[in-house]
Amino acid sequence: MDIEKLLTIKRNDLAPQKGRLLLSEPFLNDFYFGRSVVLLIDHEPDGSFGLIMNKPVNESFNNIVTDFPPFEASVYFGGPVKAESMFILHTLGDLVDGSIEVLNGLFWGGDVEMIKEQVLLGKIQPGQIRFFMGYAGWEPKQLEMELERNAWVVAKTSIGDLLETAHDKMWSKYVAQLGSPYELWDRFPINPEMN
Repeated sequence: MDIEKLLTIKRNDLAPQKGRLLLSEPFLNDFYFGRSVVLLIDHEPDGSFGLIMNKPVNESFNNIVTDFPPFEASVYFGGPVKAESMFILHTLGDLVDGSIEVLNGLFWGGDVEMIKEQVLLGKIQPGQIRFFMGYAGWEPKQLEMELERNAWVVAKTSIGDLLETAHDKMWSKYVAQLGSPYELWDRFPINPEMN
């Protein structure tokens, strides 16, 4: 593996913003962020936050969220900040008061009691909603510094791509969409010591 070549890849010029993705570089050997795909929920001068989209929790929803009606939803590890708190992404839009559109057709948060009621009435299907424990957060200018150090690359997405791609294929899929300069990223071994 030509590590020098990997280190000198010219980064794309996409700026981070709400609704864009952050793809971690392949050397990031971190429990939380290794080969992660983070959806930016907000990016402002006072900081940024997002949700890791490709790290499911291996536990049933109702074992984790005990104050919810029975529901067969997936739970994801959203990031290391407030890991004991639940955050929600959904496609329900106006059905949930207080929700904020992050990406065309994809919404953040909203009235949890309304969501519980809709689940109880059978009006929400598991494919319409994702639950996250914790989130990823950056202080002012921290994300920009990490981008300068090439820890992340910014990518675009659509709601279909994001919600329909299997979690274990997501990082590779988005890296492939970045084009030929990034082909080596996907071929870099997850554990270089095993190579």
